[in-house]
Amino acid sequence: QVQLVESGGGLVQPGGSLRLSCAVSGSIFSGAAMRWYRQAPGNQRGLVAVITSGGSTHYADSVKGRFTISRDNAKNTMYLQMNSLKPDDTAVYYCNVYWVRRGIDYEYWGQGTQVTVSS
Repeated sequence: QVQLVESGGGLVQPGGSLRLSCAVSGSIFSGAAMRWYRQAPGNQRGLVAVITSGGSTHYADSVKGRFTISRDNAKNTMYLQMNSLKPDDTAVYYCNVYWVRRGIDYEYWGQGTQVTVSS
Protein backbone atom coordinates (compact mmCIF):
# COMPACT_ATOMS: atom_id res chain seq x y z
CA GLN A 1 0.00 0.00 0.00
CA VAL A 2 1.51 3.29 -1.13
CA GLN A 3 0.70 6.39 0.88
CA LEU A 4 1.72 9.99 0.30
CA VAL A 5 1.57 12.61 3.04
CA GLU A 6 2.13 16.29 2.31
CA SER A 7 3.23 18.85 4.88
CA GLY A 8 4.55 22.39 5.02
CA GLY A 9 1.56 24.36 3.85
CA GLY A 10 0.28 27.45 5.60
CA LEU A 11 -0.34 31.18 5.40
CA VAL A 12 2.41 33.38 4.00
CA GLN A 13 2.62 36.98 2.87
CA PRO A 14 3.22 37.87 -0.77
CA GLY A 15 6.91 37.61 -1.55
CA GLY A 16 7.44 35.00 1.14
CA SER A 17 8.59 31.41 0.91
CA LEU A 18 7.34 27.96 1.88
CA ARG A 19 8.76 24.49 1.53
CA LEU A 20 6.36 21.62 0.97
CA SER A 21 7.31 18.02 1.67
CA CYS A 22 5.77 14.79 0.45
CA ALA A 23 6.68 11.66 2.37
CA VAL A 24 6.08 8.41 0.51
CA SER A 25 5.57 5.15 2.35
CA GLY A 26 5.23 1.75 0.77
CA SER A 27 6.99 0.35 -2.24
CA ILE A 28 7.16 2.45 -5.37
CA PHE A 29 8.87 1.68 -8.61
CA SER A 30 12.38 3.10 -8.77
CA GLY A 31 11.53 4.69 -12.13
CA ALA A 32 8.51 6.59 -10.83
CA ALA A 33 8.03 10.22 -11.72
CA MET A 34 7.00 12.46 -8.84
CA ARG A 35 4.79 15.49 -9.39
CA TRP A 36 3.20 18.42 -7.61
CA TYR A 37 -0.25 19.62 -8.61
CA ARG A 38 -2.39 22.41 -7.25
CA GLN A 39 -6.05 23.29 -7.28
CA ALA A 40 -7.51 26.67 -6.47
CA PRO A 41 -11.24 27.11 -5.69
CA GLY A 42 -13.28 26.94 -8.87
CA ASN A 43 -10.33 25.75 -10.94
CA GLN A 44 -9.23 22.40 -12.26
CA ARG A 45 -6.23 20.67 -10.73
CA GLY A 46 -3.14 21.66 -12.66
CA LEU A 47 0.43 20.42 -12.88
CA VAL A 48 3.00 22.56 -11.08
CA ALA A 49 6.24 20.59 -11.38
CA VAL A 50 7.62 17.17 -12.27
CA ILE A 51 10.82 15.39 -11.35
CA THR A 52 11.79 12.12 -12.98
CA SER A 53 13.69 9.27 -11.38
CA GLY A 54 16.79 10.57 -13.12
CA GLY A 55 16.37 14.05 -11.69
CA SER A 56 15.08 15.85 -14.77
CA THR A 57 12.61 18.60 -13.92
CA HIS A 58 9.79 20.44 -15.64
CA TYR A 59 7.78 23.40 -14.41
CA ALA A 60 4.57 25.16 -15.29
CA ASP A 61 5.30 28.53 -16.87
CA SER A 62 3.59 30.32 -13.98
CA VAL A 63 6.14 29.04 -11.43
CA LYS A 64 9.37 28.89 -13.43
CA GLY A 65 12.19 30.68 -11.67
CA ARG A 66 10.30 30.75 -8.38
CA PHE A 67 9.64 27.11 -7.48
CA THR A 68 12.13 24.25 -7.23
CA ILE A 69 11.20 20.58 -7.10
CA SER A 70 13.58 18.02 -5.64
CA ARG A 71 13.56 14.49 -4.31
CA ASP A 72 15.56 12.48 -1.81
CA ASN A 73 15.25 8.86 -2.89
CA ALA A 74 16.97 7.61 0.26
CA LYS A 75 14.27 9.25 2.37
CA ASN A 76 11.43 8.59 -0.09
CA THR A 77 10.58 12.26 0.11
CA MET A 78 9.86 14.94 -2.46
CA TYR A 79 10.03 18.68 -1.88
CA LEU A 80 8.72 21.86 -3.43
CA GLN A 81 10.59 25.03 -2.49
CA MET A 82 8.36 27.98 -3.27
CA ASN A 83 9.86 31.47 -3.32
CA SER A 84 8.48 34.89 -4.25
CA LEU A 85 4.97 33.65 -3.59
CA LYS A 86 2.03 35.49 -5.10
CA PRO A 87 -1.67 35.53 -4.17
CA ASP A 88 -2.30 33.54 -7.38
CA ASP A 89 -0.29 30.67 -5.86
CA THR A 90 -3.03 30.16 -3.27
CA ALA A 91 -4.33 26.62 -3.68
CA VAL A 92 -4.38 23.14 -2.25
CA TYR A 93 -1.13 21.44 -3.28
CA TYR A 94 -1.08 17.70 -3.97
CA CYS A 95 1.81 15.35 -4.49
CA ASN A 96 1.59 12.49 -6.94
CA VAL A 97 3.66 9.52 -7.99
CA TYR A 98 3.19 7.75 -11.29
CA TRP A 99 4.76 4.91 -13.21
CA VAL A 100 3.97 2.31 -15.81
CA ARG A 101 5.21 -1.25 -15.38
CA ARG A 102 4.40 -4.20 -17.58
CA GLY A 103 1.69 -2.14 -19.26
CA ILE A 104 -0.07 -1.26 -16.00
CA ASP A 105 -0.44 2.34 -14.80
CA TYR A 106 0.21 3.06 -11.16
CA GLU A 107 -0.74 6.44 -9.71
CA TYR A 108 -1.10 7.63 -6.13
CA TRP A 109 -2.11 10.96 -4.58
CA GLY A 110 -1.61 12.67 -1.27
CA GLN A 111 -4.44 14.30 0.66
CA GLY A 112 -3.28 17.85 -0.12
CA THR A 113 -1.93 20.75 1.87
CA GLN A 114 -3.35 24.28 1.81
CA VAL A 115 -1.13 27.17 0.78
CA THR A 116 -2.56 30.65 1.25
CA VAL A 117 -0.68 33.74 0.08
CA SER A 118 -2.21 36.86 1.53
CA SER A 119 -1.29 40.04 3.35
